[in-house]
Order: sequence, then C-alpha cells, then structure tokens
Amino acid sequence: MNDPHDPTRRPARARAVRLQHQNVADRPFIVIWESTRACPLACRHCRAEAVPARDPRELDTAAARDLLGQVASFGAPAPLFVITGGDPFQRPDLLELIAHATRTGVRVAVSPSGTPTLTAENLRAVHEAGAVGLSLSLDGSTAERHDGFRGVPGVYGWTLDAWRTARELGLKVQINTTVARHNLLDLPDIVRLVHEHGATLWSAFFLVPTGRGRALAALSRAETEDVLNFVYDVGLTVPAKTTEAHHFRRVALQRRVLADRGEDHVPALGLGPLYRDLRARAAELGLDGGRRARRPPLDVNAGRGFVFVSHTGTVHPSGFLPLGAGSVRERPLPEIYRTSELFTGLRDGDRLGGRCGRCEFRRVCGGSRSRAFGVTGDPYAEEPWCGYRPGSFPYQQELAALLPPARDAADRS
Repeated sequence: MNDPHDPTRRPARARAVRLQHQNVADRPFIVIWESTRACPLACRHCRAEAVPARDPRELDTAAARDLLGQVASFGAPAPLFVITGGDPFQRPDLLELIAHATRTGVRVAVSPSGTPTLTAENLRAVHEAGAVGLSLSLDGSTAERHDGFRGVPGVYGWTLDAWRTARELGLKVQINTTVARHNLLDLPDIVRLVHEHGATLWSAFFLVPTGRGRALAALSRAETEDVLNFVYDVGLTVPAKTTEAHHFRRVALQRRVLADRGEDHVPALGLGPLYRDLRARAAELGLDGGRRARRPPLDVNAGRGFVFVSHTGTVHPSGFLPLGAGSVRERPLPEIYRTSELFTGLRDGDRLGGRCGRCEFRRVCGGSRSRAFGVTGDPYAEEPWCGYRPGSFPYQQELAALLPPARDAADRS
C-alpha cells in the first residue's frame, strides 16, 4: 500500500505550486513596459507617482518598436508583453505598437488606468489591434471606497463599464486589488463582484512602500497571513493569485499538506481575528466555492521570470524595485536579463539574507525583493511582511514531497 506521507511519493493531482516551463535564467515569463507616466488619476499607492503630462524622455515609437523586437528575440514563444503606465491611452501610438507586436509574434495585454479614455471605442480598437487581455484595478466594492483610493470621482463606474465591454469583446480580464487598510474588510465584497462579473483572474496586490505608497500604513505580519489564507480560500470561488506576496506559495503548500492530513488550518497556522472576519463575511455572501480546483500560484519573482522596462527604457527586476540593470537603448533586453549582476543575483536563492535565506520555501517563494528593498534598502534582505519561522512547519516530510527536487530548483536559479 502507498504511504501518503512518503516524501518520495509524488502526488498524481495538480501541483500546489506551478513551476515555469522555461529556464528562468534564459527568458522571462512576462515583460512589463511602463509606456508612460502620464495619468490624470492621483492614486494613493501609485508606484510611479504619475503626473498629468508625458515625459519627453519616454521611448518614442521607433524605440518602442525596437523594444518589441528585443522581446521577440527571446525566442518563441515570446514572453507576454504587458503595456502599462500611467495610462497607456495617453500614447497616440498605442494601437500601432499593439499591432506591431502581434505581427512579430508577441502577445500583448494592456493595463490601463480607470479614466475617461477607457471607452468602449478604445477597448474595441485595442482588441482589433491584437491585444489578448486587459488588466483593471478594483480597490473597493463601492464607488466611495474605490474612488476615494484612486483620488478621482467616477473611476469606479468607468472601470465596471470597461470590464463589461472587455468581456463582451472576448478579452481576458484580470482584476487587480490593492490590499490596504481602507479595504481589508471589503475584500470579500470585492471577490463577490469578481465572481458576479466574471474574470480570468483576480490578483490581490500587497503594497510595496515605494512612490506614493510609502505614505500608507503597512499590514502586520499576522494580518498578512490572514489575508493570504483568505485569498487561498476564495480560490475555489474565483481564480485567485497574489502580487508582491510571494509567500502565498508557501501558504498554498502548507494548506495542501494540512488538507491531506485532515487538520484544521486555523489553529495549525495560528490565524487570527481578521481571517475569521473575512471568512465569516465570505460565508454571508455565499462565496462557498463552485470551482473544481484552485489555480496553483506560479513560481515567479523579481528578475526570475519577471522583468520591467521603464518609460525611459531602464530595465528593472520589478516595477516596485527601483534598481536599474541597464537600458534597452544601450544593451539588448535579453542580454541584460541573462547576464546583469542584479538579475543573476536575484535568481540565486542562496544570496537571500535573514529568515528568507534559511527558509525551506526559499526556492519557490523568495519573498518580495521589492518590499525588502523598500523597507531595508537591501534587495536580498528577508521579507518584512512574512512571519514564518524557517523549519517551524511540523510536517517537513510531507512538504518535501510537494517541493521541486533540489537539483531542479537549482537549475531554475
């Protein structure tokens, strides 16, 4: 008889964490391009500290087309290319660039701001130019909460209208929610909207103290654990992921082991009152599942499957990690990604410091390098919003059966 707790036995069902198919030292899974910093909103958490006017140093059309060629040169299939901002609709060449990317074999998604430019006509044009997806932000379940966070009245309505239009056009829609103090208890109601309106993915973004976000209060480690476990729970209601909360992958692995053993995760993980409140509100709203399986989180991190190109062409491991590794105006993006000391260093799990460096989850988590830098000034420091003590999870043998083999993990670094 097979022993379910035998660490050499691989589960036949889907992994708790998805591994990237490509060699992350060779190519990224996704490239984010900050096409402009121009945006009429005044969001309280804005990474880019966006301004109304476009920067004359932005990559012009020719330079942007060259960037797309660099992305294509990673090889087929090319990384997903996400055009963000600011507000990408502030660029008059947006449609031309989407069409050019499509012709060169680069899949494009657009992440616009919730502004009056987010019209059905513009979305139709983006779709016809070849974009495959749209990413929208929803930071509150009501206009009062969302618009208050975004700094401009009317954003909530524009966002919902665009969401509806995008789905009618057949675009894949991702909904992003900034997890902050103003909406902690509102998260179940936001999930209800995602469930009702339909989305390919809901992403809970955990604040990084950079840009205007430095002025917002941080979550405690205990609150972070409670929210991560809530996101895991609602993964059976909506396809859910996190952004800048890489320890969600650790939570997914812990929850899988505890479920296999039939143990209550609340006492086992020491979850607190915020989790109980979120869970109770989700039950009130009837968010009790409906999906056959959760979407396993993808093992991706700053510089490890992820690269960000700024509006001026500088290359960063993440949009929230303001350390540059070069410029696409001077060196090809594949060369910067593959060989720069910053990127190769971030792909080496053994360079992590503090608890992250000692953690058994470090090769499938690694913590937010952006938050580590934002809080300490050191991109290799331990994750400030993680309270896990390395080695404290009691079922290490069962966990080992779910983690990738050490050789495979090292090959990905």
